[in-house]
Amino acid sequence: MNSQACVDASLILRTLVPGPLSDQALVMLERWQRDKTELFAPALLAFEVTSTLRRFVHLGELTPVEGEEAFQRFLELDIRLSSRRGIFPLAWRLAQELNRPRAYDTAYLALAKILGCDFWTADERLYNAVSRKLGFVKWIGETA
Repeated sequence: MNSQACVDASLILRTLVPGPLSDQALVMLERWQRDKTELFAPALLAFEVTSTLRRFVHLGELTPVEGEEAFQRFLELDIRLSSRRGIFPLAWRLAQELNRPRAYDTAYLALAKILGCDFWTADERLYNAVSRKLGFVKWIGETA
């Protein structure tokens, strides 16, 4: 396994909140920790995860206590957040090349490309849309 991996908010949220692919995401996270794989993400991951957890609490999908516990677990994860300037121009180009409506997802792709590592997601639609063109894109659902 590569010593680095780029992860997105969909995968991290699956490790924090029970749902589809949670088991696979937790197993993968444990494997990365055991193998001492460095996890990376664009800095926007922190905002996406924080915002989504808060939304779950607001909508009653998580109790305030569950939301707080999930948020604290997120803060304890060892993920290196990057604000490299090169992410943004590459994310823009990838969004154009891949015909993506937003550059949120392509920011993760850009960082993985810059680092030369695999990008892991729990977002099956994103995976299906880009994996044929970008072989470094991996879907957590394929880890059985």
